[in-house]
Amino acid sequence: MKIAVLDDFHRHAEDFADWGDLAPGVTVFHDPIPEADRARVLAPFEVLCVMRERTPLPADLIAALPNLRLVVTTGMHNAAIDMNACAARGVTVCGTVSLLPGTSELTMLLMLAAMRGFQRELDALHSGGWQAHGAGRALHGMTLGLIGLGKQGEGVAALAQAFGMRRIAWSQNLTEERCAELGVTRMPGLDALLAEADVVSIHLRLSERSRGLIGARELALMKPDALLVNTARGPIVDEAALLSALQGAGGPGMAALDVYGDEPLPADAPLRDAALIADGRLLLSPHIGYATRQNYAAMYRDTVEDVRAFAEGRPVRVLA
Repeated sequence: MKIAVLDDFHRHAEDFADWGDLAPGVTVFHDPIPEADRARVLAPFEVLCVMRERTPLPADLIAALPNLRLVVTTGMHNAAIDMNACAARGVTVCGTVSLLPGTSELTMLLMLAAMRGFQRELDALHSGGWQAHGAGRALHGMTLGLIGLGKQGEGVAALAQAFGMRRIAWSQNLTEERCAELGVTRMPGLDALLAEADVVSIHLRLSERSRGLIGARELALMKPDALLVNTARGPIVDEAALLSALQGAGGPGMAALDVYGDEPLPADAPLRDAALIADGRLLLSPHIGYATRQNYAAMYRDTVEDVRAFAEGRPVRVLA
């Protein structure tokens, strides 16, 4: 089979998995394929192995790939694949394991780095300075507002407890029982959480219900010295509204982002606001929450297993 492994930015697809007899048919793409070229470049392949949502597979692209028989996505959910279009074409979609601690750990790292002005202090030190920007703030005693209390939110809640943070949570389907299980206070609504939290951290799947959930109105409810952290999916936050809020239109004092509406984040993206970054009000990382060696090893191991099982007529971890 002709197999395309897409968006292997870190060049781990061949390091962390034994492709064995499949290897002669494998082509690994390390860089993103421009949207205008995707149909032409991917047309020969029977299998596409995609890394998260890095390369979307909408209906028009799926229709343009005459040889496509199997899509393997890392993780067990991928909002960037048109599952209905795959089903209509008879294309099987399979998933893989995705280990959670990496993103939970990065979430705490972003909180710590933003509150302590870590990037600014490092930059100053590397330029010959010393404690150049005043004292930061400790997480201990702060209120952490978790938007979403699934597996990822649960991981952050546990780590935050170790830092001595008070934890509150909200999502549309969150129950008192779930909160009691984790020792977290359930808030009556999103507005109440935003108004009370010192740090707001997003842990929702991207869906039509969550897309644009945090806009100008919601940002304006946050404390002026609060921090917004997003390690979930970029489009959950209205980026233009966030940028406007950080520039002084009302809203949180800081934001720390690992995810964006357009990835890789373009070099000329408005979010790359040099003044906000230099001032310590905006901290950006390049969607590395899940990008740990342990997670890559697990995801690529399952990817190979999915392809081999499909070739043998017994597909596993089928999503569509």
